Amino acid sequence: MSQAVLSASTTRVHGSRASRRLRGGGSIPAVVYGAGVSALSVAVDAKEFRTAVSGDQGLNSLITLEAGGAQYLVMAREIQRHPVRGTVSHIDFQVIDPDKAVVAEVPLHLVGDAVEVRHADWEIDQQLFVLVVRTRPDRIPTHLDVDISELKAGLSIRLGDLVLPDGVEAEGDPTLTVVTTHAGRAAKAGGAENPA
Repeated sequence: MSQAVLSASTTRVHGSRASRRLRGGGSIPAVVYGAGVSALSVAVDAKEFRTAVSGDQGLNSLITLEAGGAQYLVMAREIQRHPVRGTVSHIDFQVIDPDKAVVAEVPLHLVGDAVEVRHADWEIDQQLFVLVVRTRPDRIPTHLDVDISELKAGLSIRLGDLVLPDGVEAEGDPTLTVVTTHAGRAAKAGGAENPA
């Protein structure tokens, strides 16, 4: 997995007024934390941060953060955004160990064609769009495919049914519904609420 390199300034002044000035100058206030690291207040360039997380891994990207003469392997764990503009207003960077499992959110993509559902005039209803997984940082998938080609009308795919890559574990209740089906208008009109 490729790693982005991001430079951070350790001289930022605290306070909302100073933070506003930072953002106005194109920087984002941030904090670095993690096991064995004292919380460190930093500022990163907004454009450089966008570049660092613009790859396939998105916010799960591994970043080498250079701050105060030291280097930290981090992931952007919590991002606060401006409520109106949507711009990033603060970042929490967590220092990680590349050999230890981390928790990450991975998008779910539906693949395949649920022919039997379509032919019954039923519809597919995706209920879970992001899966929380636990794995080593270098094994975090960019996304997970959910194959719906064998799905039948009236049935569902649950969390426990998902096939995950080696070394990747799902967090959460295995009975949680990922994809379900429901009768479409034509099926309802024809009284096919409960297919045989």
